[in-house]
Amino acid sequence: MSAGPNHPDRAFPLERTRNIGIAAHIDAGKTTLTERILFYTGMIHRIGEVHDGAATTDWMEQERDRGITITSAAVTCEWKQLEEGGVHKTYTGDTQRINIIDTPGHVDFTAEVERSLRVLDGAVVVFCGVAGVQPQSETVWRQATKYQVPRIVFVNKMDRVGADFDAVVEDVREKLGANAHPILVPIGAEEDLKGQIDVISGKAILYSDDDLLGSTYEVVELSEDRKLIADAARDSLIEALVDADEEIGLKFLDEEEITNVDIKEALRRATVSNKIVPVVGGSAFKNKGVQYLLDAVVDYLPSPLEVVPAQGTQIDDESALVEAPADDNGKFCALAFKLWSDKYVGKLVFIRVYSGTVSKGDQVFNSRTGRKERIGRLIQIQSNDHKDIETCYAGDIAAIVGPKNVRTGDTLHADKFDIMLEPPAFPDPVISMAVEPKTTADSERLADALSRLAEEDPTFVVSTDEETGQTIIAGMGELHLEIIQSRLEAEYSVKTNAGKPQIAYRETITSGASGEYKLVKQTGGKGQYGHVILKAAPSARGKGFTFNNRIVGGEIPKEFFKAVETGIRESLNNGVIMGYPVVDVHVDLIGGSSHDVDSNEQAFKIAAILAMRDAFQDGGSILLEPVMLVNVDVPDEYQGDIIGDLNRRRGRISEIDSRNGLSQIRSEVPLAEMFGYATDMRSLSKGRASFSMEPLQFEEVPAAIVTQMNEQYV
Repeated sequence: MSAGPNHPDRAFPLERTRNIGIAAHIDAGKTTLTERILFYTGMIHRIGEVHDGAATTDWMEQERDRGITITSAAVTCEWKQLEEGGVHKTYTGDTQRINIIDTPGHVDFTAEVERSLRVLDGAVVVFCGVAGVQPQSETVWRQATKYQVPRIVFVNKMDRVGADFDAVVEDVREKLGANAHPILVPIGAEEDLKGQIDVISGKAILYSDDDLLGSTYEVVELSEDRKLIADAARDSLIEALVDADEEIGLKFLDEEEITNVDIKEALRRATVSNKIVPVVGGSAFKNKGVQYLLDAVVDYLPSPLEVVPAQGTQIDDESALVEAPADDNGKFCALAFKLWSDKYVGKLVFIRVYSGTVSKGDQVFNSRTGRKERIGRLIQIQSNDHKDIETCYAGDIAAIVGPKNVRTGDTLHADKFDIMLEPPAFPDPVISMAVEPKTTADSERLADALSRLAEEDPTFVVSTDEETGQTIIAGMGELHLEIIQSRLEAEYSVKTNAGKPQIAYRETITSGASGEYKLVKQTGGKGQYGHVILKAAPSARGKGFTFNNRIVGGEIPKEFFKAVETGIRESLNNGVIMGYPVVDVHVDLIGGSSHDVDSNEQAFKIAAILAMRDAFQDGGSILLEPVMLVNVDVPDEYQGDIIGDLNRRRGRISEIDSRNGLSQIRSEVPLAEMFGYATDMRSLSKGRASFSMEPLQFEEVPAAIVTQMNEQYV
């Protein structure tokens, strides 16, 4: 491969660089897998365990206390591929650099996964060998599909009782629609897990029972029964490759020999183009199968040169597309995908460089603000450790220290490179509560702390209730807001009292309606005159607000158009049922009138607000509530009690799947009915059930519930 795109000073050429994420449902073993990868690549010399609070990438106090990942952590490691037929530490080929982001599994922190997948070239999606595809795994999969991220599946926890590799592979095919094919099949399961069958080479990898760290294993010939498994998987893989890859398809048609090298090259092309998903089985906790997973990452996931070049638009023309190919010699372009306040170095902005290079002391431009930003310090991130670097190259992930006006999603670029990359998309908060400082001293620090946390986390929103003056924080779930409060005290020394969590209801209209308002005020001297006629109509759920100006002939002067739109947008903050924000509405401005002397921007803004109130009254306004996708894992004997309880909570059961004496119940339940569910579920199942939930959609609140809410409100 040509070294054309590579700068002579970079340590690892682009073709030997991998940017990958580790993603999955909560408790599938992502952080444990990352810890093993760091150990086997020599980045750490002692394996830390999540349950001991000692995992490298779970460095926050809140993560170690709870045993979950809250913020995505970036680490960099180096790997030499294993020589076929050798044992550990017998390497071949050039050293590869693998940049890894370990992402959270809990749905409250889905934004961390979203922004990570936005800037990664590949992903290892981890599934539990017992539970298979779970709700958050589906969310992660959809996010990866949205950004066209090539994937490898790692079926983890094959040492657990009830683990079933074939069932999980079938689950991935059926529930995710993935063209999944095993390349490393686990040998044995549960306590008899011994190693892996390498489907392509036709060899067995057996781990030593004496080496509990999994560093010693040998590659041997397959026994007859294992050869049958390998041959069947190999034939199935070749059949899939013939359909997915033209080169190997022609060889098959010409009846030419298809070698192991042919299979690997074709599988790489098919994986990079998202036509096939390789599947690897093993156990991170029991240290079996991680090294060959790393080989698969190098063999099948793309380098920055092999993915579609980053695409953006011209800063002032969204229709004009601009590319930023991975090339050190190109113009600098990077996406700021995460902000973090570090107590030692201050504000950190994580960037993914797509093209060009950036060095300490350089000046770059922010496409959103149009302002210059000076790069004072560049660091390479190792979880919460920092290593100063002089230059960041194309394909690299690093952090800038201290830029003032950079937000998540901003594009940083070189002078005269007119490009704006698409920022990650984030869901709206679904739950809110009021917070207040415990002391006057806390009061002074609270606003600054909340502002910093909101800057870091796009799904955390801070506002002030105009009627009560209370500070309202909103997020993705109870745990999300609980973590925010914990961080306020631990990182900013701010103690707070919090009110009861509130649901983030929304309002919308159900039918088209007209609205009109003529503001005429004459009190002596210059008056106020603004006249607005508009039409409002419901949009598809989730589409948001859209606006179209249909004024012709100068009924309203052009200089007041912006004021009218501003008034319409402001009116959406408060609906007519209970004052909640209005969503999914399209508005056409169709008429109005003006006065030569008395018309001004403020008058037209007020007229637009009141015209919209008129339309809301006539448009059949309804209240919407967030509905959650709730997945409960419960022993079969408690299934009936759990289903009955979900029905009492206005839940709709959508699917029941039973396997190995465990029922997976999938349902759709309003968030308002889920408070305190964990306690009730444990009581009904004698502590043997577990559940997870994620936002699904907004749906109309039944009229009887609205009446109850109005009575309470009054």
